[in-house]
Amino acid sequence: MRIFFSVIFTLLILALFICAVYARKSGKPIGKSVSILCFSLLLPVIGNLILLLSQNEFASTIGCYTYVIGMDLMAFSLIDFSMAYCNVSWKRNWRSHLVYILLTADIVQLSLNPFLNQAFGIESIVVDGSLYYRLIPYMGQIYHRFAVYMTLFISMGLFAVKTIRVPRIYAEKYYVILLTMLLAGAWQSYCIFSRILIDHSMVGLGAFGVILFYFAVIYRPFKVLDRMLVNVASSLSEALFFFDNNGRCFWANKQGLKLVQLKAEYIENATAILSKMFEDFDKKESEWTSKAVVGSNENARYYGLKKQELTDFKGRTIGSLFSIQDNTESEQQLQQELYNATHDKLTGLLNKDALFEEIKERLSQKSEIPYWIAYFDIKDFKIINDIFGKDMGDFVLQKIAKWLNVHSTSDWIYGRLTGDAFGICFTSADPRIKMIEKQISKFVLSNGSVEHNILIHVGLYKITDPSIDVSIMIDRAHVALNTVKGEFNRHVAVYDDQMRDQVLWDQKISAQLEKAINEKQLRPYLQPIVDKDGKIIGSEALVRWIHPDEGFMPPIKFIPVFERNGMIAEVDKYIWRCACEIIASWTGKKSDLFISINISPKDFYFMDVYAEIMALVKEYRIDASRLRVEITESVMMTDVENRIAILDKFRKAGFILEMDDFGSGFSSLNQLKDMPLDGLKIDMKFLSSAQENKRSKTILRNVIKLSEELGLFSLTEGVETIEQYSMLNEMGCNLFQGYYFAKPLPVEEFEKLVESEP
Repeated sequence: MRIFFSVIFTLLILALFICAVYARKSGKPIGKSVSILCFSLLLPVIGNLILLLSQNEFASTIGCYTYVIGMDLMAFSLIDFSMAYCNVSWKRNWRSHLVYILLTADIVQLSLNPFLNQAFGIESIVVDGSLYYRLIPYMGQIYHRFAVYMTLFISMGLFAVKTIRVPRIYAEKYYVILLTMLLAGAWQSYCIFSRILIDHSMVGLGAFGVILFYFAVIYRPFKVLDRMLVNVASSLSEALFFFDNNGRCFWANKQGLKLVQLKAEYIENATAILSKMFEDFDKKESEWTSKAVVGSNENARYYGLKKQELTDFKGRTIGSLFSIQDNTESEQQLQQELYNATHDKLTGLLNKDALFEEIKERLSQKSEIPYWIAYFDIKDFKIINDIFGKDMGDFVLQKIAKWLNVHSTSDWIYGRLTGDAFGICFTSADPRIKMIEKQISKFVLSNGSVEHNILIHVGLYKITDPSIDVSIMIDRAHVALNTVKGEFNRHVAVYDDQMRDQVLWDQKISAQLEKAINEKQLRPYLQPIVDKDGKIIGSEALVRWIHPDEGFMPPIKFIPVFERNGMIAEVDKYIWRCACEIIASWTGKKSDLFISINISPKDFYFMDVYAEIMALVKEYRIDASRLRVEITESVMMTDVENRIAILDKFRKAGFILEMDDFGSGFSSLNQLKDMPLDGLKIDMKFLSSAQENKRSKTILRNVIKLSEELGLFSLTEGVETIEQYSMLNEMGCNLFQGYYFAKPLPVEEFEKLVESEP
């Protein structure tokens, strides 16, 4: 018997040691607690093995101490394991402190036993001729058993509560450990109170450690996994179908059953249904993907199919998984995004980029019938927005888009280019063109409360070379449109050689501007400005181009070009610099003269006008009042508040501001009340009509008087005769400019003219 249990105990010690080491290396969160518990279980078993093999009292005493203190350490690690495994947190809690205090007190009192003999003693007995030693319990042993049993009951309580609270599918591992703990405790209780010679309950204690290790570290709840996999598969948005090696469908999740509209017991019929949905469903490859569209138009459903081969742990094929994803929502979203990327949001027509691409694609297809490009827009569309509001403007654009949809043919490619501009590509053989030309001449729109006559101008370009970039074709049609844009009787213009020559001219001089500035081909000319006595008090800086090939070019040949393409900003900056340089160089009689510079509306789009001019004034160290700033009322057509703020900054910095061409527009008087001005420059056309028209003369006189009452000086340009000069003097005009005094002069000639004055 002694040898038999010695072998059993040794095997248990070895098993517990292996479990402890494996648990420590497992890397699982619970592994550390399991390892400590297994190591602590070694001590009671080792203590009993020593008692079993010892032949003297000292060794037996060591065995007893190893056993009882080992039970305390086992109790410590058991309570920690139970809390970790059952997911109970007692850290820094009075209950955990109480348990730890009781167990610690027990270890202390057991450690005092050699001195106080209050816990236990050792006695020897002879059984079947063999000498055995066993423990004699004293009062301290009663406390020891109370502390250990209390820990055992608490641990069993934790597992009992966990077993009740978790779903039944998870309860298996908890009640097995609980049952093992109960049996091991009962077994040891029997051995303790029956005082049998060999404490064979260590077998139960060791078995408890091994079982606990298995369920905490090794065990995989296959039923749980199976149920979880089924639940996961059923909760997926994809339709799943599992097929065996013979190609029979044996299981599908609820999405799969819904897709093929079958009940679970008839799932084998899914093969035929899926074969109809996916043409390549019977492909023999191990893995592949496919797509299918079921239905059409708004009822179309888009599916993606993926096949995966399933293998066992030896790599043998055991079946296949077909997953089908309903991609309808993402496909519709993709189509919507594609539509949004290629169509104008307001009108639903092709946007500019998509229109260009489709025209390019159409022209790449050979055709004997020539194509045309039409560019059309709405005359004075901004006025429609200003008078009737943006909603009416949007309504007009939508109605034109609808009109295009109704009257277009299948051969048309059309779309919205920008703002109120639309583009069409069509063949010259289209019979509807004449009818459409007639309709656009009397286009009337009504939204129920407002009716408005819409005037549409069209520019046409005949495509002779399909390889030309579409943007150039559109530009040429636009050039044609610009020739009739200000007319009411002509609505359609066709791009011709004269327009082409103008475009080439525009491109030519635009490309030469940078060189012209660097080589000073562009030169400032100064036209004198005189007072009532005819004395020169300043000048206006005007630009002239002394071209190496074209010779002297008047502004009318290049300024409109630069106004259209925005390069006027570069010209203006150059003339501003020249004006500052000239003012800085003037001395003597010229030291009090000023120069007026012009600011184009386009300048505000390409630079910070105030910062640019202010930097020049500081660079050349000139008085800001000697650099007068002329603006036209068109400057104030957009972004009014910001423009007024900029003009305020000019005035505060000491600049003198003039409104140029006053009387040429329709809103000059309206602008006067808001704009921070110092003077009015009266338009020369206003002056020329005043001599012949009594009403114009009256208006001119009152404009001069109005400027005086507003505290503004008046300057009339275009004075060509002594009669005009005398009339303006009588009216009270302050300053004069025109050919009567001098035409625009090169700087040197202007300076000589000033020096020649008495």
